[in-house]
Amino acid sequence: MAQSVNPPGWKRPRGYSNGMLGQGGLLAVAGQIGWDADEKLVGPGFIEQFERALANVVAVVNAAGGSAADILSLRLCVVDKAEYLAAGARVGEIYRAHMGKHFPAMALYVVGLLEPGARVEIEALAQLPAPSPGAV
Repeated sequence: MAQSVNPPGWKRPRGYSNGMLGQGGLLAVAGQIGWDADEKLVGPGFIEQFERALANVVAVVNAAGGSAADILSLRLCVVDKAEYLAAGARVGEIYRAHMGKHFPAMALYVVGLLEPGARVEIEALAQLPAPSPGAV
């Protein structure tokens, strides 16, 4: 049976969960945008939203008992291809700050996003390690 995962202190989402943990430690992370725990965008810019969206993905994985190294795939959705390409160097720096040298399978889509003002949304799939014997 799947278990809902929402990081402590975050506003409870309406109509979805930030993550769903299934059998065998498979974690699906809902698309995360660049907003804070109160669901307010951190700013209008792509870079600040990208950094927060990626941090939010990692926070959901952490809340389920995993780490960035457990992420199998990332799906990035951006509203402007040129904006993403122009920010390439900064995106790389932010990525390494949150993910280190872990490079899961990735896809990039150029789309329209539901939340007004959102510039990027990141979805993930993670495989969490089995709990250690004797772990509570």
